[in-house]
Amino acid sequence: MLSIPLFLPLATGLLGALLPARVARWAVVAGSVAVLVWLVVLLAGFDRSSGALQYVTDDQWIPELGIRYSLGVDGLNLFLLLLTAVAWVPCAVVSAFREPERPRLYFFNLALAETAVLGAFMAQDLALFVVFFDLMLVPFYFLIGGWGTGDRVRATTKFVIYTLVGSLLMLAGAVALGVLSTPEGGSISFGLADLKARTLGEGTQEWIFLLFAAAFLVKAPLFPLHGWVPDTYRSTSLPVLALLSGVLSKVGVYGFLRIVLPVLPQGSQHFQELVILMAVVSILYGSVLAFSQDNARLVVAYSSIAQLGFIVLGIFAFEGKGAQGAVFQMVNHGLVVVALFLIIGVLARRASGSESLSDMGGIAFRAPLLAAVFLLATFATLAMPGSPNFVGEVLILFGILDTKLVYGLVASVGIVLASVYMIRIYQRSMHNRVGPKVESREIGLLDLSAVAPLIAVIVALGIYPQFVLARSDKATTAKIAEAAAQREVAQR
Repeated sequence: MLSIPLFLPLATGLLGALLPARVARWAVVAGSVAVLVWLVVLLAGFDRSSGALQYVTDDQWIPELGIRYSLGVDGLNLFLLLLTAVAWVPCAVVSAFREPERPRLYFFNLALAETAVLGAFMAQDLALFVVFFDLMLVPFYFLIGGWGTGDRVRATTKFVIYTLVGSLLMLAGAVALGVLSTPEGGSISFGLADLKARTLGEGTQEWIFLLFAAAFLVKAPLFPLHGWVPDTYRSTSLPVLALLSGVLSKVGVYGFLRIVLPVLPQGSQHFQELVILMAVVSILYGSVLAFSQDNARLVVAYSSIAQLGFIVLGIFAFEGKGAQGAVFQMVNHGLVVVALFLIIGVLARRASGSESLSDMGGIAFRAPLLAAVFLLATFATLAMPGSPNFVGEVLILFGILDTKLVYGLVASVGIVLASVYMIRIYQRSMHNRVGPKVESREIGLLDLSAVAPLIAVIVALGIYPQFVLARSDKATTAKIAEAAAQREVAQR
């Protein structure tokens, strides 16, 4: 049941590569829609009372190396899979109507990227996870370098260097983890359940933790491993950037919950305070820089660094509410940031292609619907009560204040800063004096059809967050149990 939605995007991408250019894009769009429908059906049949894996596929792949083709869904990855599908549909639709150059190659890479992300979320074998994690780099390399703008060569180079170095470190860590955890006389295995059941010395866990953390924190990204962000975010086309920031970044933080905390609990405990410190610095750093930007996409880019800092903070609180808030916030941030980047594209087209806030202003005068949609996304980003982000951030703060009070208090400043920079971007783009290049007009049907479903889901989760929390509770809590136990031992 999981192999079909996993490889369906790639299949439609390959089909589109053989079809005429005008048809290829719609094959990939149809594949993305089909994946979303399939995952909604899986959600309908998901047993919310169970924290165990469901819809499991487990077959031999490379038996000599102990590598299996193992896929599964639980409360931890269920809504991240849905986030991927929900985000891919509007971005594929917008791309199809914008008619990029070399459409067959563009949509093939877009389809391959979806398969790679879905595979990383579904994988229950460490080697399989590494394969999909590294595969994500390939299509995004071409999507940024081939269809980006400005200094895209520099941006692509920095993106590849950072992420490739991180991936190679993780590969080394994965091999070491599989080999060193194999008991004497036993057979090597990369199955996550097998690795969790086996034991490693504390010192070994610590250096392997650093290898995984480097890869995941680059992908997130967190300060100071975020150096690829400014150039990449400036040069990437907005539909691709929405996926890069909204979905791809979640694979890194997901890796901590799926792999690092359950398998390396002592290593995680040893470096808990270091990672929390990085998360807090990222919250403050991203928030301050978001406030100082004039380019609308960079405001959202740096706000994402701050939001990912909150998510990592919740994970490394090693507390149930914090981890729950982190998982919920992954979904919330993905939905909101995809909507924001698509809205920025709409605003730029009304400011003669400029994304500078100085060239905007007064756009809302004849676009009340656009103003309302943007306002809802703004309220969600600044965690207005009634938004799902408010629930996620409150859970994270409860978790971190319960275990690391001082860090929690400092991180709370980020919530205040978020309200400042998001109100600033909304006010400067939608109100104030009409910008010099502005053509104030209502949002078009295409853009509305892409953004409105995302806003509807955001509003729905704000009204009923328990829809996600109730289904993710058991699986998420189980992933932090060993690390939480190590924290209690260290405190005695």
